[in-house]
Amino acid sequence: MKRGPSTSTISSLLSLRFTRQQSSKFGADPLRVRFLSSSTKPPGLLNKYRLLVERGELQHDPFQERVASELESLLGRLEQYEKDMEEYHVKLANWKQNREKERRRLLMEEAESKQQGNVWTSVNKRRSKLVETLMFRKNSENIEPGVGKWVSYLNRERKLDSLVGRCPSAPHAPRGLYIYGNVGSGKTMLMDMFYNATEGIVKHRQRYHFHEAMLKINEDMHNIWKNQMREKSSQSSISSWIMNLPFDTKVKEWLAAEEKYKQEVQMKNILPAVADKFLVDQQAGQVGASILCFDEIQTVDVFAIVALSGIVSRLLSTGTVLVATSNRAPKDLNQDGMQKEIFQNFVIKLEEHCEFVLIGSEIDYRRFIAQRSFDQVHYFWPLDSTSVGKFENMWVEITSQLGGQITSKTIPVMFGRKLEVSENCNGVARFAFDFLCGQPVGAADYIALAKNYHTVFISDIPMMSMRIRDKARRFITLIDELYNHHCCLFCLAATSIEDLFQGTEEGALFDLESFQFETEAEGGKLRRNVLVEGNVGSVGAPTAIVSMLSGQEEMFAFRRAVSRLIEMQTPLYLEGVRNLHPYFQRREQESSVDPTAGLQFQESS
Repeated sequence: MKRGPSTSTISSLLSLRFTRQQSSKFGADPLRVRFLSSSTKPPGLLNKYRLLVERGELQHDPFQERVASELESLLGRLEQYEKDMEEYHVKLANWKQNREKERRRLLMEEAESKQQGNVWTSVNKRRSKLVETLMFRKNSENIEPGVGKWVSYLNRERKLDSLVGRCPSAPHAPRGLYIYGNVGSGKTMLMDMFYNATEGIVKHRQRYHFHEAMLKINEDMHNIWKNQMREKSSQSSISSWIMNLPFDTKVKEWLAAEEKYKQEVQMKNILPAVADKFLVDQQAGQVGASILCFDEIQTVDVFAIVALSGIVSRLLSTGTVLVATSNRAPKDLNQDGMQKEIFQNFVIKLEEHCEFVLIGSEIDYRRFIAQRSFDQVHYFWPLDSTSVGKFENMWVEITSQLGGQITSKTIPVMFGRKLEVSENCNGVARFAFDFLCGQPVGAADYIALAKNYHTVFISDIPMMSMRIRDKARRFITLIDELYNHHCCLFCLAATSIEDLFQGTEEGALFDLESFQFETEAEGGKLRRNVLVEGNVGSVGAPTAIVSMLSGQEEMFAFRRAVSRLIEMQTPLYLEGVRNLHPYFQRREQESSVDPTAGLQFQESS
């Protein structure tokens, strides 16, 4: 049954969205609770869950309660771990400083030895040069290029181990959680409750959804590759600290070569370097434990398997605590059997560092909450004059509340790209379905859109089948990002939510844009090489990138999109928009810096 928009509901929504009032119901929807900080110590995570159940905002679920208890136990262990990691990072910084100091001292000793022992003047110079030339010709056939530098590097590292000692061992990290289960079972809600509870306990913490994480990995890989190319182009120049040393030119060149080789060894594999940048920007004085919350781990192609394996394994090995969600158990992630050895090592690493916890409920709690909501005024169907009129009236009403001035705007997207927004009004934007899903755009575009607009209108949404599967995949990715950033969504569609996805065709789905990993032209080979070789190499590329998704994976994606569309209409979800969306969070930050900014925003609203 279709319902018309009720005036009281719209007024409440507008008041909620465009004023500074805090929600009385924790400021969040039931499945993605993020409790706001307060001056008093908040209740524990398990008590928060039980309180939501008592208030009727959640239905009690024994699986959810068990996970909440596990997460609260982990939270308790993190407090001591944070202190231990702070001490460890101080020791590590001192060790690195002393090791670099000793390494340069050893280099200076070797350089002085070369300066004094190899007399590159007079008769001895000519004699030694002749002998060296003859010896080199005799032995060069049996020496692999680069072996000399490698042996020199290893010998120097062994000396450093004896002088400074080996790297301090990191304290034993608490085991994280890998939470898996059906669509709508509460995995993301519980992970978000945990993530917000870590504020003030753990300094370094990040939350990523799969799409955003893959894009960041690709961007960091590209930036590191560009830096390597930049450094390579300036290899002929010798570092200033070497140039100022009182040695002959040849000795300085030897020193420069040794330094260059050390850098090449350290940068031989890109993924560890990406991992070190992935979690946090390690600022001066900010030392301690690290938490990574990863929503919806997937292995949709070879790049995802190789990148996740390399980066997550590196983070876990260096003490990061992982809390992740997925629709599948770890061993079932790789349905297509891609890169089996790398994938198996990834699963083993997860088993070492995480508890695997199943939320076994068959109930989609998003639907359960939606059934108790009476005013659903955000999804209009079918595409007839009545629904179109209601959709247009909603657009006029909301934009009028914001001043009514409709303008066009261009917003930046990753890798220097841009997205045109033809209808824009103070954080509200409007698009046609074909503009967002009918052209080669992807997760990067949708993330930029979701971060810039708290309210999005999408018109002319068709009934989707496998015949337009590229559009369907893009629409699913779009819904994922609007949901992940807690946007308010208004839809004008050809059919109801339940009937929106009618795909019945079986078999693999090939969609080149479904998970878009854009790169600039000169760096595009990085991702392609991963797909071909299972690692990051330097040469070779296939002619196309194919994302392989089985029919079962498609069903997961369809069910998730339907479940999220249903939840995004509920009052409890809408209550969280004002507190959780990045647009308003930026306004809060601006107001804290400049109090007049908040007043100006209220006046314009």
